[in-house]
Amino acid sequence: MTNFLLTALAVSLILNLSLFLVAFRFQTDRLTDASYGITFIILAIYGFVTGHATKFHLLILLMVIIWAVRLSGFLLYRIWQKKKDARFDEMRHSFWMFGRFWLLQGLAVWVILIPGLLGLHQNAIVSGRLAAIGFLIWNTGLVIESIADIQKYRFSIGTKPRNPWIATGLWKYSRHPNYLGEIMVWVGMYALVFESLSTKGRLVGLVSPLFIIILLLFVSGIPILEKSADKRWGKLKEYKAYKARTSVLLLLPNKK
Repeated sequence: MTNFLLTALAVSLILNLSLFLVAFRFQTDRLTDASYGITFIILAIYGFVTGHATKFHLLILLMVIIWAVRLSGFLLYRIWQKKKDARFDEMRHSFWMFGRFWLLQGLAVWVILIPGLLGLHQNAIVSGRLAAIGFLIWNTGLVIESIADIQKYRFSIGTKPRNPWIATGLWKYSRHPNYLGEIMVWVGMYALVFESLSTKGRLVGLVSPLFIIILLLFVSGIPILEKSADKRWGKLKEYKAYKARTSVLLLLPNKK
């Protein structure tokens, strides 16, 4: 298991550093936005061809590919319209800063996909209740994340209402429904493969849902966006009311 995971890590890092050199040379964000999903697909294919090609393993592969194609397709369409991604404005021209981003991205993809990789590597047939629950959680998360992304993109390019922040659709009930969907996708993947893993594999695989939850809730996801929103609209009475009545992450009825 250790050698398999370390090889997958090497594949992820080499792929991302190679793509970084191209993106830096041509100063393009299109490759940067697409690379995240591409790395998931390459690692999943690697796990599938070096593992056991059963229907269960094919299901894992297809789940990763469907999620990654959806995300990469959306990001590519968005960047094709906007021409550049403002997130990279401060690092795009710096070899070391931009390279560090790509290196960390390769590491993050590997960590997040560990349960899927372990599931692809195990010779086990899983059809238990927990696997079914995991599959349901994954599907629900994919739907929530997809709808939230589409709603926010349409809001960003449409005629702005009185308030410049989105508070309609899923965003009426959660300030970050896309992150909720993302978390559910990888919690669902872990639950799906749980029964096929050894005790050691279950402990190692737990790093994936914990990593994505900690990352989005406490590090680079919600804290950064909430700080940015507070800086722009924090003094507005309407925004304070929106925050007071709207759940941070979970889709919940508005508070009165």
